[in-house]
Amino acid sequence: MTAPGDRVGFADQLQHLCRTLTTDLVVSGAAVNLMSTAGSEAVLAASDERSRHVDELQFSTGEGPCHDAFAARRPVLTPDLRAVNHGRWPAYASAARESGVIGVFAFPLGVGAVTLGVLDVYADLPGSLSEKQVATALTSAHRATEILLDGHLVSAEGRLDTDLSTALEHRVEIYQAQGMVTVDLGVDPAEALARMRAHAFGNEIPLIDLARDIISGFVLPVDE
Repeated sequence: MTAPGDRVGFADQLQHLCRTLTTDLVVSGAAVNLMSTAGSEAVLAASDERSRHVDELQFSTGEGPCHDAFAARRPVLTPDLRAVNHGRWPAYASAARESGVIGVFAFPLGVGAVTLGVLDVYADLPGSLSEKQVATALTSAHRATEILLDGHLVSAEGRLDTDLSTALEHRVEIYQAQGMVTVDLGVDPAEALARMRAHAFGNEIPLIDLARDIISGFVLPVDE
């Protein structure tokens, strides 16, 4: 039996899974996103930094395949972001394409009625996944779910696992800024986050950088 101090962190296991999946599917990248119905999200692992960045874009813009896959609890397969319906994920699709990603395939991580997050697969070229590739991705999503369920995300003392704590660290700053915008503009939290996302996207800055500016004293314009 592996002693607690010797166990491989669940983020390391998920990163290995993402890298292996990228090779198996012959695609450019993969990432695992932890999500909740309350709106909390965290990229727990990715095959590479670009995939992590593109996955983060879905949180920054508040839209994208992972949101749809999580809500519907079924895969969302998008072989060509250039051909998505008008008005669907406009901010995310544009930003992902600028990063060189063309295809996005999102597979929910769930067991029973519970969905824990999404496994995203990225491709640089347009084209659908074959039935065999989809089956491989679904198997990997099942394995990722098992890793999360076995990951001891919270210790017996009630502390978050170090991997998860690190992944969520900058989310705290975003939610702190969200609270400040709520007060400054007199809007509800959902509207505050929407305005932050719109300002960040319109000014081509990362949401986390905007959040830090707000914490430092910047006030969002009222008319945005």
